Amino acid sequence: MLAAMASSGNDDDLTIPRAAINKMIKETLPNVRVANDARELVVNCCTEFIHLISSEANEICNKSDKKTISPEHVINALESLGFGSYITEVKDVLQECKTVALKRRKASSRLENLGIPEEELLRQQQELFAKARQQQAEIAQQEWLQMQQAAQQAQIAASSANPAQQTNSSQDEDEEEDM
Repeated sequence: MLAAMASSGNDDDLTIPRAAINKMIKETLPNVRVANDARELVVNCCTEFIHLISSEANEICNKSDKKTISPEHVINALESLGFGSYITEVKDVLQECKTVALKRRKASSRLENLGIPEEELLRQQQELFAKARQQQAEIAQQEWLQMQQAAQQAQIAASSANPAQQTNSSQDEDEEEDM
């Protein structure tokens, strides 16, 4: 199978994303460098393992006259292929997945249980966005006005200090001429 995948030319369609494998390798072996060809081999092994398990699970599913592969079919496939030592861990992971899925369903049903149609929620969201934009515009205008006032005050202060400087500088010029 690996040789068939390598020679087919479109093995990217049949493999696990390399980034996912690289992340798993890095998390599992954080202080170990792994050569690129070794990473590629791990990707191919994972792909082959998944293909093997899913094919066996499909056969078990077909023998039981089912059309959908269930977790039990996968567990039976592991057992029949000699991977029985993984079954306990697989069942633990399956339970975790069911728990996460249940939490997601509860979260989505809370939204549905509000009794507010999606269109109304969207309208309310748009209204909140509009209010936020209005508030931001008001804040920006206030800041601009404050900057204008500060500039005017600075200009007034500079012009009121300017005549005193002109008087001082003309006195300095008069003193230099006297010398």
